[in-house]
Amino acid sequence: MTTTLLRIATAGSVDDGKSTLVGRLLHDAKAILADSLDDLARTSAERGFGGEAGALDLALVTDGLRAEREQGITIDVAYRYFSTAHRSFILADCPGHVQYTRNTVTGASTADAAIVLVDARHGVQEQTRRHLGVLALLRVPQLVLAVNKMDLVGWDEQRFTEIENQVLDLAEELGVQAATVVPVSALHGDNVVDPSAASPWYAGPTLLGLLEELEPAQPSGAARLDVQYVIRPQGALAPGLDAEEYRDYRGYAGTLADGSLSVGDTVGILSNGYPAASRVQAIGTPTGPVHTAHPGEAIVLELADEVDIARGDTVVSGPPPQAVREFDAEVCILAQATLAAGQRVLLKHGTKVAAAKIAQITNVLNVADYTRTPADTLGLNDLGRVSVRSSAALSVDPYRDSRAGGSFLLIDPATGRTLAAGIIEADHAAA
Repeated sequence: MTTTLLRIATAGSVDDGKSTLVGRLLHDAKAILADSLDDLARTSAERGFGGEAGALDLALVTDGLRAEREQGITIDVAYRYFSTAHRSFILADCPGHVQYTRNTVTGASTADAAIVLVDARHGVQEQTRRHLGVLALLRVPQLVLAVNKMDLVGWDEQRFTEIENQVLDLAEELGVQAATVVPVSALHGDNVVDPSAASPWYAGPTLLGLLEELEPAQPSGAARLDVQYVIRPQGALAPGLDAEEYRDYRGYAGTLADGSLSVGDTVGILSNGYPAASRVQAIGTPTGPVHTAHPGEAIVLELADEVDIARGDTVVSGPPPQAVREFDAEVCILAQATLAAGQRVLLKHGTKVAAAKIAQITNVLNVADYTRTPADTLGLNDLGRVSVRSSAALSVDPYRDSRAGGSFLLIDPATGRTLAAGIIEADHAAA
């Protein structure tokens, strides 16, 4: 029995029923609090949902913005947390509209798996293709396909098989790993949490049962710690601690992004663009010292050697990382702004922020048909390939090997707003 955390994102075309599906998952998994359930029932009644018989509009569980409820669409990414007896989940309900592609990129960027919904009446739509393209670009490890609104096609097995083949062929074309395809009715709860008698021809797991069995994304073999803060008390300690014991203490704090680190491990360090090496002498955590640290844990490293390490430097297991000042990447524009060649930006990679310049814009990706068109600029929601030149050396990894080491943000130096998010391809890094 697994008890691990699984991060999920939803994707699909407009009105495929993503918010209703998420609401159904939470409702049937008993993850909605009583007062929230009462509010949901009251709001659903006020809106006349379900006619005279009345019913719960489960889409309202995630569509919390006034504009979302008025229009019946999802605009922002809604995060929901719930647990079953088998595991815990963080679920990101992403918008379906094309103008909110940037929100889908945000929600899917940390997902271990994605649920792609397809309306049984309409099959694969342009936005379905668009979202599958985004999931492939972000290398979301696993894909769950839910053919929704099967009740509206009379639970027709032939229609289900037709859509299943369409989506599986498309996923194979994009190189996305596809899991089981599940026929569901989010509105009525069929095959979402409990098996449905309406589909005797389907012998597979329910949607929740499938999610409980999926394995979370595995971190890369190499440990990676982007130093957030250098702890050097020099006698300035909290009451009750021995000042002499900590007078020469020097620790490097951060969150372990990938891999694991143990006391005695040899580590490589990229500090101010220059490689160095040392050995892990001790590992501290908020609850005390440990022998081994794991991904996602906030830790403080003590090293055997005195090395010039500052915020933004990187510690990895094994050889020191390569220092890179220029690289090619895929970016998604997140702001109502234009990104152009020659534009000066701030580049945030891990905990390091450096002045940078857009050296070149190569092309823009048409995520509807996966073709590329030459471009000089990129605008809101565009995905395109660019070359970035940094003023400081960075320790980048291919995104396929490390999400932390292969991702970055571009920031407007004048306003501080985030302009774009980017990922570094394996063959795009340049020394």
